[in-house]
Amino acid sequence: MIKDARWTKLVLTTYKDPLGKQRTWESAERSTRPSGSDIDGVGIVAILRKPSGPELLLQKQFRPPINKVVIEVPAGLVDAGETAAESAVRELREETGYHGEASEISPVIADGVFALDPGFCNTNLNMVHVNVDMSLPENQNLKPELEENEFIEVFSTPLKDLYAECKRLESEGYAIDARVGTLAEGIEIARRWSL
Repeated sequence: MIKDARWTKLVLTTYKDPLGKQRTWESAERSTRPSGSDIDGVGIVAILRKPSGPELLLQKQFRPPINKVVIEVPAGLVDAGETAAESAVRELREETGYHGEASEISPVIADGVFALDPGFCNTNLNMVHVNVDMSLPENQNLKPELEENEFIEVFSTPLKDLYAECKRLESEGYAIDARVGTLAEGIEIARRWSL
């Protein structure tokens, strides 16, 4: 067990269940949430507007906890004093080189915050929709600003093909991040049920 972890800490919580019985729960807490912020980070739904149709910007990134390359949306931690929209635009530029404009922030969930794995940790985020205008000069010759420990491969896929693309990538051994998988499932359900 790591006692001086930089990003997380282990917590033993005591609580009462719905029947009034006292219980304990082991979990992890992220230690990086800025003071005064309700969120740890942002997930970015970046839509590339192309003549052939909208494409979702994705990335491949190795994740040591599962020892696999994961298919993810761009994402990152919120800096102190930064809004979710500002963080999303910054993280998108840093991780992918694309310049975009935030258009929507987590409209579905109460308070606009998604809990990523509430049975295990307190990490949460806002999903931010970012439009990327491919006709802008700054979106032609991309220059990501990766940190020394970031090794990210950026690619895009047509939104209409996201479900099939996730299936294909999974068959090749990639792990699919829950945010990407949930988006793909939602698009597929809407298609199948003509919603």
